[in-house]
Amino acid sequence: MAEQPELTIQGWGPTVPEPSSAADGDLSGSLPKAARRYLSRELGWEPRPTPPVAVADIRLAPSRLPEQARVRLTHLVGEGNVRTDRESRLRRAGGKSYLDLLRRREGDASEAPDAVVLPGTTEETAALLSLCSELGVVVVPFGGGTSVVGGLAGIDPDDRPSIAVDLARMSSVVSLDVPSSLITVGPGMRGPQLEQALDREGLTFGHLPQSWEFATLGGYAATRSAGQNSTGVGRFDELVARMTLATPSGVLELGHPPATAAGPDLLGVALGSEGTLGIITELTLRVRPKPASHAYEGWSFRSWAAGLAALQQLARYDLLPDVVRLSDPDETRANLLMAAGTGARALRGMLKARGRDDGCLLILGWEGLPAVVRARQKCAASLLKDDGAIRVGRKVGESWKSHRFAAPYLRDRLLDGGLLVETLETAATWTALPTVYDAVRRALRESLTRGGRRPLIMSHVSHGYPTGASLYVTVLADRDDALPIQQWLTAKRAATDALLGAGGTLTHHHAVGADHRPWMEREIGPLGVDVLRAVKKRLDPKGICNPGVLLPE
Repeated sequence: MAEQPELTIQGWGPTVPEPSSAADGDLSGSLPKAARRYLSRELGWEPRPTPPVAVADIRLAPSRLPEQARVRLTHLVGEGNVRTDRESRLRRAGGKSYLDLLRRREGDASEAPDAVVLPGTTEETAALLSLCSELGVVVVPFGGGTSVVGGLAGIDPDDRPSIAVDLARMSSVVSLDVPSSLITVGPGMRGPQLEQALDREGLTFGHLPQSWEFATLGGYAATRSAGQNSTGVGRFDELVARMTLATPSGVLELGHPPATAAGPDLLGVALGSEGTLGIITELTLRVRPKPASHAYEGWSFRSWAAGLAALQQLARYDLLPDVVRLSDPDETRANLLMAAGTGARALRGMLKARGRDDGCLLILGWEGLPAVVRARQKCAASLLKDDGAIRVGRKVGESWKSHRFAAPYLRDRLLDGGLLVETLETAATWTALPTVYDAVRRALRESLTRGGRRPLIMSHVSHGYPTGASLYVTVLADRDDALPIQQWLTAKRAATDALLGAGGTLTHHHAVGADHRPWMEREIGPLGVDVLRAVKKRLDPKGICNPGVLLPE
């Protein structure tokens, strides 16, 4: 396959951005004037230059991989597939959370692996894991590098040498079974490449998380990812029919489509295991016909409570669209101010004229056969109108669709201007969701308000279910330049305790990683943790497989 673009070492984009006014703390090239004024007023924030250090100045310790290990790994996978050079290690030095980026922006690459190894087959991967178990080398699988919960930190209580196992060589289509709607692929394939391969057969996969441009299919499986269309097509774990998992103890072939009743679902154990049991080397996925029709549109509610009630009704009558995104008043207001152009100004004017300038914006999207899309859209519209919603048009929906992957790029510029920018997410039943929403906002507000500085907390529902929905929260605040990492750790701890106490889940789709592992026992109970430890002990007896994530210390 053609070489794929990589994320930047200290940010998101595939290439290092050109120097801009943002490096001087001036965000005029990234945000409209109204949005800059709004953020300054709401946050008590004064834009200031906080650029990252030069990549050449990032501190990187020498590789600790023993020469014996390097030679034996090279014998397994080939000379060019064991790399200890500076750039290879830096590019795999953690993920893309706010804390990950802060550290690298400040010149800290302490999470970098001692080497990068690129196996090309299941057999090579299994042999690699067996060898690393023998030699005491920690193994961290690496796909697209988009983890936002510390999933790639390589933390090891015994401080052993570590390698990043990059799956880029295993990124092709293995087989396509069109009658059965199944495709088998390597774990290093990315979403755009999968869609290109399926498009030639009139098919699609339709899993579109915000990290879609860079994240890999193996990463989706390892973290039980959810995409922006998951309300309609299902979460990633629902779309996996079969998996090959290489472990230090051997190779597991999991799943038997279309269905089986032969005991507990071991495929379900491997999904979401975050590299702690082994490395995913092959996936068979359920695909579907490419939609012949798309309809995206916007609606407005007077209040968050009214919007939630309407979504609950849609869910109850099985009328949820494929894409659902209900923004609370703070996110609605910020998004409208950050959108430039005459269309955005016209929408703000229309909402104000109809008394909805403090309301909530709902984006809905339907995909499929034209007649089916029209019927679903008509039924949903009838119910929404009964619940007091007003339609604000297709341009709003299409605008969201065309900018659906833009937020991480904007985050880079906001970080340059001295802001804290981070997200967290959860899910709860329809009954508990309002309480979880209030509890998280209160915890974040209390922990991040200092003197004249206060946070902007924006929330949206982005995945609907018959029994509840997810809640996604974006936080902006004036960064504490003296203790920026501690500032967010304190807020994150408060928010996580609050959401769990109110009935939310620890994570809906970001996974556990290192960031959430202290709360894992609270999520699944002490016995549940013991069960996972027992499985890990059998498959990974020396504990070399990503030991710093998922399971509490």
